[in-house]
Amino acid sequence: MFDPYSVRKDFPILERKVNGHDIIYFDNAATSQKPLQVIDAVKNFYKKYNANVHRGLHKLSQEASELYEDAHFEVAKFINANSIEEIVFTKNTTEAINLIAYSWALHKLGEEDEVLTTLMEHHSNIVPWEILSKIKGFKVKYADIKEDGALDYESLENLVTQKTKLITVTHASNVTGAINDISKIAKLAHENNAVLVVDGAQSVPHMPLDVKRLDLDFLAFSGHKMLAPTGIGVLYAKRELLENMEPFIGGGDMIRSVKYDKVKGCMIEWHTLPWKFEAGTPNVGSAIGLAEAIRYLNKLGMENVQQHERQLTQYALKLLQEDNNISIYGPKNVSTKCGIVSFNIKGMDYHDVALFLDDFGIMVRSGYHCAEPLHQRLGLNGSVRASFYIYNTKEEIERFVETLKEIENVR
Repeated sequence: MFDPYSVRKDFPILERKVNGHDIIYFDNAATSQKPLQVIDAVKNFYKKYNANVHRGLHKLSQEASELYEDAHFEVAKFINANSIEEIVFTKNTTEAINLIAYSWALHKLGEEDEVLTTLMEHHSNIVPWEILSKIKGFKVKYADIKEDGALDYESLENLVTQKTKLITVTHASNVTGAINDISKIAKLAHENNAVLVVDGAQSVPHMPLDVKRLDLDFLAFSGHKMLAPTGIGVLYAKRELLENMEPFIGGGDMIRSVKYDKVKGCMIEWHTLPWKFEAGTPNVGSAIGLAEAIRYLNKLGMENVQQHERQLTQYALKLLQEDNNISIYGPKNVSTKCGIVSFNIKGMDYHDVALFLDDFGIMVRSGYHCAEPLHQRLGLNGSVRASFYIYNTKEEIERFVETLKEIENVR
């Protein structure tokens, strides 16, 4: 196990104070903080190597291109993809899922087909499919959850038919923290000749993930939730799928050639993978930051990252469950959830709780967390969410729970 107190020294933002209180950052499911190593890597790129990639023969362009391509290699190794041809850089998880929708589903699905998802999804894994269903006429079906927020696998299996062409699920809920059995879902999808899409926004930063072992067709995740800058995300896809998909966005660098013919117009030949799906000038600086973030996490060890979060989650649940005024949502077994604890204080508005905590320098999320159908299914108008990462400590959890008690006393 790594030492979180040593890790904290790499995160300068944690030295800030709010209203005289040391920051406690428990909003990691929304975005993570950035270590000096990542900040310096991005700064170093702009100081020494800044140039457009794949565009010039000059030294800076060649060096920038090499760094950018190396970032793809780092991601491929991190999730055990076969090669960088299976790694497409996007802005975030949302864009990666939309790429699947408009490059694969738009061309593959019709009125007789069905897309199967769940009620525990982030809006990013609901809205694209609902939009596209209005265009193509296919049906979107939703598997139910259990009372503790875990996925109801029987409901999922019962909804699969011969019309099911795509199953799209989150790996871990951003509200309850419930971790889904992706191997089981992949087997169900492939036995029924369906393609599997996995939203890995809440899993890739927090646990070991092997796309080949899980047999994933598509995986989407964001860099900013795993120590990297904003504006960089990843779509992993099996090579054979990408080879048979149309580009999502057209423009520069995603073509090999454009030849004009007076009769036929412009005849376009796409670039090789993964550049076929990376149109225009990419976010090179953030890609380099993502590569450095992966190196940082690899030094800690993803098994250790997951174990640390489990210890924090177990401790938080233990302390919170001692308060009868607090209702906790999601599985209580930390082996089946990631480092997320959502709750409400009876008789108090979730936004008020978050604002009170902020007065003491404790930063959490409140509201629907971009998962309104899940809250609706749980009979909630919203919740407070605390989410943990590598730099959080048990002492912070103790101060968090003590502050909640103070809030209850003054309401």
